[in-house]
Amino acid sequence: MTILNESIADQIQKFGVSDTAAEQADLTPRDGKSYVQGPANPPLAFATIPQLLQDAVARYGPRDALVFPDRTLSYYDLDRAVDALASGLLALGLEKGDRVGIWSPNRLEWVLTQFATARIGAILVNINPAYRLSELEYALNKVGCKALVLAPAFKSSDYLGMVRTLAPELATAECGKLHAARLPHLRHVIVMGDVPDGQGIWSFDTLSELGGPAQQLRLPQIGATLQPDDAINIQFTSGTTGQPKGATLSHYNVVNNARFVTDRIKLTENDRLAIPVPLYHCFGMVMGVLGAVSKGAAMVFPGEGFDAAQTLDALNKERCTALYGVPTMFVAMLQDLETTPRDLSAMRTGVMAGAPCPVDVMKAVNSVMNMDEVTICYGMTETAPVSFQSFVDDPVTQRCETVGRVHPHLEVKIVDGNGQIVPAGTQGELCTRGYSVMKGYWDDPGRSAEAIRDGWMHTGDLAVFDKDGFCTITGRVKDMIIRGGENIYPREIEEFLYSHPQVREAQVFGVPDDRLGEEVCAWVVAADGAELTPDALRQFCRGQIAHFKVPRHIRVVDELPMTITGKPQKFVMRDQMVEMLRAEQAK
Repeated sequence: MTILNESIADQIQKFGVSDTAAEQADLTPRDGKSYVQGPANPPLAFATIPQLLQDAVARYGPRDALVFPDRTLSYYDLDRAVDALASGLLALGLEKGDRVGIWSPNRLEWVLTQFATARIGAILVNINPAYRLSELEYALNKVGCKALVLAPAFKSSDYLGMVRTLAPELATAECGKLHAARLPHLRHVIVMGDVPDGQGIWSFDTLSELGGPAQQLRLPQIGATLQPDDAINIQFTSGTTGQPKGATLSHYNVVNNARFVTDRIKLTENDRLAIPVPLYHCFGMVMGVLGAVSKGAAMVFPGEGFDAAQTLDALNKERCTALYGVPTMFVAMLQDLETTPRDLSAMRTGVMAGAPCPVDVMKAVNSVMNMDEVTICYGMTETAPVSFQSFVDDPVTQRCETVGRVHPHLEVKIVDGNGQIVPAGTQGELCTRGYSVMKGYWDDPGRSAEAIRDGWMHTGDLAVFDKDGFCTITGRVKDMIIRGGENIYPREIEEFLYSHPQVREAQVFGVPDDRLGEEVCAWVVAADGAELTPDALRQFCRGQIAHFKVPRHIRVVDELPMTITGKPQKFVMRDQMVEMLRAEQAK
């Protein structure tokens, strides 16, 4: 690899982490309107993911880079492992621009694949570990994945079994020569762990050994052709109008956002960042992995999925200084600490995102977990992801009641239904413009144009700015449900329910839940003469859509409340359902 020029390395050395006072000086709404602009320093880096990694290797080579329960890699080790895997991908015939899916919980192979695909310019396609058959089939075909890297299984998900269900041709195919009727683009299936080659699948370990001198020599040549504006990652977001959309992000999007997130928490090469949040999401792979690499920090992965005790043990054992999580994770860890105290004296900072944080939880995290400098973030996959974040010295109330202030190099406005900027203090839709806005939704120009207008990403979130520029998210223009940090769009579940032959109408919405923030609720009208039960509908959903999308509450009704013009009134259904649930609890 070529060592980075001034695009990142010298700029970071020159400007370092932004001066907090200077950053906060002019983040207030302009001219009394709901428009804010982020600071111009530190400068944007016109660089790629391989350049970001090589800069870290050059600066912090012998330091810990990745710490997993069974293996630790230095930045030197990571660099060598990435090049070996990238050479193997080239040996398979993969090229710049090819899509490579990854379907796995948090494992070492996930991180290696993230950097190896970027090394050759292949586009990494993140597939939610909770996906089931119909969602997997859709995702792979939508973007035309040529290869799929997957774990054999995780919890109740038999990943390899599901792939074999969709592609029974694997049983007789040679490795690399798959031709499946239902997955016509897929040629390579690469399985992590102790799985031998055969029956159409490659072993991940074998793949790292496939590349020879010819492939190794090609890596610098390919690196010279990579452009920061190239698409490098596709992340599926649930659609408000049907199937998930593939938000397409560039090197430029994610490299810079990762830097700015970790600037705000003042991360350095002396920090050890625990990452129990999933890698398939921007929280893990951008804010976590790329953010840590941008500073030369160590990344600690407590396990394949979040477990409160396991995470706390890792914080203690590895002397972690920073931690990422959603509020429900922190609540679970605080509860575990009540019975099993750990030494968390090394802890300092981190990020809490995905849902609002109650004040008492924030205070407990500050005191019990020794995380005085934990910050709150807000954003969306389509903006790579963060656009607002609190500072480490913001008051507790500001860190709980708001999502902080605007990130560097971004413009954000709040508009009314006519697209006009509203006065400061007035609610409207949040719109973001700047380096972080995605390239678009993969192969979906219509929905891309609907989301991005004149360069502005319309988030669909309702928000308010106060006089100091703090942003409060007040609701959603579209009825998105946030369940334990997972964004769930009702329309996607509704369309799936409509595929049941006995369902005539379906409406999905969120109802409050003490533990997860919201739970999924469905009201369904049965087809004439059908005998439909909630249990039958839940069974219909299981194994076909992700577990967190399966409605916890289902009510079969004779008719839905409608407006005079025939539009379903979800707010009426929600209010009635809340009253019913309260009555049940009272009993």
